[in-house]
Amino acid sequence: MTAPGGLIEEIPVQDLLPRVIEKKIANWRLCQICAVTLQGLYELSYSFADGYEFHTLRLVIGSDEEVPSISQVYDCAFLYENEMRELFGVHIQHIAPDMQDKLYRIDTKTPFAEKRRG
Repeated sequence: MTAPGGLIEEIPVQDLLPRVIEKKIANWRLCQICAVTLQGLYELSYSFADGYEFHTLRLVIGSDEEVPSISQVYDCAFLYENEMRELFGVHIQHIAPDMQDKLYRIDTKTPFAEKRRG
């Protein structure tokens, strides 16, 4: 069992899908996916639970990096992934279903993305 709050593990993008598949095979639940901007980067946290044990897989990526969708492994991920793309501008590839930036009725494109000055 991990400490209260669980384990947070930073992984490279190419490890995301294989690690998520491992969690699914081991019957871990997808609890949440969170995106934040961090000094020109994105921090994406994918949290899983098994009983009272929590494990978060974290990606820290550049604003132009592509991230594979996990919606083919966890169906419910499509909502989180559409939200990350629409609100933050994260490049999530092959979301199913893809809401085509119509999940929210918003006037501003990617309102939570860090705006570059210049």
